[in-house]
Amino acid sequence: MQNNTRLSLLLLILLLAGCASAAPTAASSPSATPLQPISTLQPSPTPQPSLTPTPAGCTETRGQVKSFAVFSTEIGKPMTVRVYTPPCYDPSADPGYPVLYLLHGQSFNDDQWQRLGVPETADRLIAAGEVRPFLVVMPQEYYYLADISQSAFGRAVVNELLPWVEENYAVCRETACRAIGGLSRGASWAVRLGYEYWPTFGAIGLHSLPSSSNGSIFYNWLPKIPEDQRPRLYLDIGVKDPYYAYALEFEGMLNDARLVHEWHLNPGTHNEEYWSAHVEEYLRWYAAGW
Repeated sequence: MQNNTRLSLLLLILLLAGCASAAPTAASSPSATPLQPISTLQPSPTPQPSLTPTPAGCTETRGQVKSFAVFSTEIGKPMTVRVYTPPCYDPSADPGYPVLYLLHGQSFNDDQWQRLGVPETADRLIAAGEVRPFLVVMPQEYYYLADISQSAFGRAVVNELLPWVEENYAVCRETACRAIGGLSRGASWAVRLGYEYWPTFGAIGLHSLPSSSNGSIFYNWLPKIPEDQRPRLYLDIGVKDPYYAYALEFEGMLNDARLVHEWHLNPGTHNEEYWSAHVEEYLRWYAAGW
């Protein structure tokens, strides 16, 4: 009986040992995390609305100013013109960039607006994303002492320079994409061209307008312009400007005609110190329409 008991215990021990050797052990399982494929491409960020038609990868922060001589049959000689293009200008941009035509004052030339800081100010505003990239065209009026009513300069700007710009640069050709402005005598030109050629320009800037006689152009053309197509209008002058009374009279004409406009009366007089101090305000206003 004792022998049978020992035999039963031996068989039980052998059976348990066989089961234990058949079971997997924890040491047989791998403990390292499997390697994942490494990608050299990072996921693209969610696209955000942007005002800049900038080529991918462009890191420019400064635009360029180039000078050209554009022959004018209206004037009978080449017209010198400076063209500012914004940082990362794309010559294939579609529908193209807005364009601002800026006219200089009497006794000055096409470098005036550049000296006043237009390119640097535009660069800064564009790089900060505060305004949409745009072009600036700055032509020279050679015969700046000529009577504006008799001068061919205006026709040369609209009929020759503007088509040249649109042929050689990627600019938007809609009225709302074009603005014209000027200081002193250039402001007188801006009134004339802005209203006489109202389907061409969507905004007019008058900086230190030197004469109220431009009101005749304004009154002659305003009735011909549909109310929903009238250009935006900006008028400013220094309180010590010798032509202050003329600008004030013109502003009164705008009020009498119930024409919506911006009127800014600032410290200063009729000089480059005044205009350079307000270049940023001017550019912000033009760009706000784009």
